[in-house]
Amino acid sequence: MKFGVIVFPGSNCDHDAYHVISKQVGQPVDFIWHRDTDLSSYDAVIIPGGFSYGDYLRAGALARFSPVMNSVKRFADKGGLVLGICNGFQILCEAGLLPGALIRNRDLHFICEHVYVRIETSDSPFTNELQSGTVLRIPIAHAEGNYVCDDATLAELQNENRIVFRYCDPAGNTTDAANPNGSRDNIAGICSRGRNVLGLMPHPERACEDLLGSSDGRDIFRSLAATLAAAT
Repeated sequence: MKFGVIVFPGSNCDHDAYHVISKQVGQPVDFIWHRDTDLSSYDAVIIPGGFSYGDYLRAGALARFSPVMNSVKRFADKGGLVLGICNGFQILCEAGLLPGALIRNRDLHFICEHVYVRIETSDSPFTNELQSGTVLRIPIAHAEGNYVCDDATLAELQNENRIVFRYCDPAGNTTDAANPNGSRDNIAGICSRGRNVLGLMPHPERACEDLLGSSDGRDIFRSLAATLAAAT
């Protein structure tokens, strides 16, 4: 199996994602420049967190027009696995690969802290090594992580079991106080109808070693690797 990590001008979490795949998951991984269009050699693509060019307009609004994103759409349409983290989640929504949008945090401040998220479903390529209800401690670092959608979209996400992560307290309760940015229904991550595209606002790549304060994010990447291994 082989992973690719997309690099946009301004990306700053691309090396974190690369490190996790190469060192923690132990799989081959390449950087993919945002102007590249050939994804034929990859089994999974990661759109990392950080920043992409043009975020001053709206997070991900210009990055979605990068040449690589047309290839990501075709890749996803064929069942390829795509993980978008933080800015990657924003780009996936802007590109129409995931519904809804990410807007300014409820208090209009940038937030950088560890939070708790609850696994809502293990029925995804990104959580199959985890159990539903498991609580993970993972950091966030964003100013536009407030997930919004209309009532019909929310009902669809709920009915199709496509809400993969929700913000919660350490005991797993999805309270308003545990929702750091005001996201609707405490949503921290959702998947596509085909379940092969995941957008996640917290940074699991920053929680893959105990030295960093948590290794809870590691099993998200291991789940992804296990999915690919089972398919070969």
